[in-house]
Parts: sequence; structure tokens; C-alpha cells
Amino acid sequence: MTTTSPGDLPAPEFRAAFHRVADLVADYLEHVGEYPVLPKVRPGDVRALLAPVPPKDPEPLDRVLDDYRRIVEPNVTHWNHPGFMAYFGITGSGPGILGEALAAGLNVNAMLWRTSPAATELEETVTDWLRQMLALPAVFRGHINDTASVSTFLALAVARDRAPGLEIRERGMAGRADVPALVVYASDQAHSSVDKAVIALGLGLANLRKVPVDDQFRMDAVALEAMIAEDRIHGRLPIAVVATAGTTSTTSVDPLQAVAAVCRREAVWLHVDAAYGGAAATCPEFRPLFDGMEQADSIVVNPHKWLFTPVDCSVLLVREAAALRAAFSLVPDYLRTDEEGVTNLMDYGIQLGRRFRALKLWMVIRAFGVTGIRERLRHHCALAQELAGWVRAEPGFELAAPVPFSVVCFRVTRGATGEEQDKLNERVINRVNAAGSVFLAPTRLRGRVVIRVAIGNLRTGREHVAEAWRLIREAAAGV
Repeated sequence: MTTTSPGDLPAPEFRAAFHRVADLVADYLEHVGEYPVLPKVRPGDVRALLAPVPPKDPEPLDRVLDDYRRIVEPNVTHWNHPGFMAYFGITGSGPGILGEALAAGLNVNAMLWRTSPAATELEETVTDWLRQMLALPAVFRGHINDTASVSTFLALAVARDRAPGLEIRERGMAGRADVPALVVYASDQAHSSVDKAVIALGLGLANLRKVPVDDQFRMDAVALEAMIAEDRIHGRLPIAVVATAGTTSTTSVDPLQAVAAVCRREAVWLHVDAAYGGAAATCPEFRPLFDGMEQADSIVVNPHKWLFTPVDCSVLLVREAAALRAAFSLVPDYLRTDEEGVTNLMDYGIQLGRRFRALKLWMVIRAFGVTGIRERLRHHCALAQELAGWVRAEPGFELAAPVPFSVVCFRVTRGATGEEQDKLNERVINRVNAAGSVFLAPTRLRGRVVIRVAIGNLRTGREHVAEAWRLIREAAAGV
């Protein structure tokens, strides 16, 4: 007796649905600015529109896509909206979306060279393109992860693994009297992913030393060196410094040359978090801000932030790929292969299964070219400088930080006390967000609430920044 496999969707049905999906995405990107950036829903509203039990029988794809259009699309926060200026403005660009769709169709697991030669060698090539765009020496080798949180975790895991004489990979840390406190240093403006990494690695938050910053929110290299010396006196073992090239709140760049010099003298691993700011290093006029980055042991840059690649795509660049491999390579019998001289990407991190993320980055770089990417970054930075000029000229407002790239931090200064000003700035942000055309998120600098406008979306133009400024001024006048 023979049976017929039910199989996948019939090809004509899939083709018709995929054409409709293409139209849905293209229409969405063309008209996304017509939505409010934040959907007008309350917690539970979307779930109330969804069936509480799975369907017993197959449903037509047209019905499913109708429900996508009715339930899902209107009720997401629209990160591709030109008025999205919270966090870091990002873009799922056209070429990146095409690459994501093609990668889903191929559905490869790029764990071994054998399991996808093209995915492996394309990743090696496109991350080297990025290295060249950042003007880094050829010794650096790239490895794609999902987010900077994981890239930073991997970098600090290598630093822990290299702690002299401890053999942590084999012997661990628990129950060992011979393991001193292992210390990591980062500025008090560093991203919270550094804190999470030291938690996950078993180092403990008590051993993450927060280095003070200067008046431009950059790490104080002199204070760093003094803290390392103090820790050595007390029997602690410094293993890594995380410098930031584009801090989350202000996009400040730590003095990488000075920090690198300290790391060399003290023989500690230097990891540079350039998740956002690293993109600017592709522009020759901004590259001097990153001098010293080439001396790092590891660097993270997120193409899904300011290089127009859909989430998620984070590139970890390491000076010694062998160190990354030594920390993570583990090959069970069922994954052994006999090819020589190939890269098995599973050996360079904690993931075995690996999506084909390189394809979308490859398509973005090819579709825009290096010159096109630079043009778009410069446009965003010019918009930020124009906004900063408006703030400087407006009575009752003040800039709260320098504007090296495309993020502007400022405050409304009315109010007799700092606390009153904080409440005023919070109300301004809430009023702007309620209007629907712009989404802002606050931050705190020197303990005070600050309005933060992050420009980074391909669809954001001067008119959108002007609209944000108009709403901010009107909200400030009305509170």
C-alpha cells in the first residue's frame, strides 16, 4: 500500500500568496507614515482579536493575510516609520527585506561549511567588506550574531577564558579557592548588555567597575588606570575593558587611543561596543573619532541599527579568531566532517543553529554601495546638526550633550528645581508621543531627564524632524 505525503502548500497557491505578501510589504513601506507610530491599543486588545484555540482545519491563505492586515500590521509599533525617533532609529530597507525573504526560502542552517557552503563563505566575505568599510586592519575576522548583547557576551567570555592560569573552560569557577574576583571595566554610560554579560558569565555585578566619564560623557582613561591598579592591590584580576564608540544615551565615543594604551600596559582584553556608532566610521570625516579602535581585541557593530539591515544582524569582529574558537569549539561525533581548510561557524560562539543573516547584509551593501551608505549617514547627521541649532536658538531649551552623530539630547529648562524640570520634560515627551506622528524616548544625564531625538531611519526627512521640533515646542508651551 502506498501513501501520498500531504506535503507543503501547492506551488501555485504559494506563488499567489507570496505575490500578495510582496504587495502588502511594499504598500506598508510606502504608507507607513500614515499610521501613528505607537498603535492606539491597550494591553490585551490584540489578543482579544485572536482566536483562543488553533484552527482544526486548514484555512485559506487569503483569509490569513486578511487577518494579518486587519490585526497585526496596524497594531505593531512602527519602527520603519519616519517619525520613529526613540531608542536608535533603524530601517528594514528594501534590499534587506529581499535578502531576509530569500534566506527564509533557502532555510539553511549555517552551522558547518558542509551544511551551507554559500552561507559560510558569504558571511566570511561580507564581514570582511564591513571590516574594510571601517578601515580596520586585515587581521580582524567577522562573525555574525543576532544582537550586540550576544556579541559582547562572546567577547567577554573569551576574555574570561584567557585569564592566565585559571583554565576556566575546563575547570569552571565554582568551588575554587584559587579563582580571584575577575573584573570587567566599562564607563557609567555603557550599555546594559555589559551588565547582563557579567551576570550570565558568573562574574557578578560587583565585579563590573563603572568608570566615571568626562563632561562629554566619555570614559576617563586616567580613572580607568587607577581603578585597575587598585583592584590588583586588593587581589582582584582585571580581565577586560569595554569601551563604547557611540553610547546609547548620547552617542559619545570613549577616548579609544588612551583606553587601548591602558589595556596594553595592563594586559587586559579590550572590547569596543560600536553597535550604533561604528556605522559612522565608514565615513572618512568621522573615522578619526574612532582612532584606536584598530587596537581592540574585539569590536561589535550592528548593521541592524544604522546600516539599514533588518533585525537581527550583529557583527563581532575579533583580532584573534583562534581565541574565539578556543573558547567555544566543541565538536561531537555527529558533527564531524572531513573537509580541510574550511570554516565551521558553529565553532565561534554558543549557537549551533545559525540563520543565514549574511545574505541580507550582502544585499544591502551591494544595493546601496559604500558611497550610498555614506550619503545616507551624512544626511542623518546633517539633520541632527540642524535640530541642535534650533535647540540652541530657542529660549527655554538647552542642549544636554554634544552631537557627534545623529542623536540630539536636550532639555526644557523652565522650572525652579531640577525635579520640576524633570517632570516638565516627561510631560513634553508624553504629549509628543500622544500626537501619533513622532515617537520619542527619554534618557537621564547627570541624574536629569533629557529629551532624546534619534534620527536613523531611511524614510526620515527634514520635514519629519521639523514636525518633531514643532510638537516639542508646542508641548513645552502648553505644560
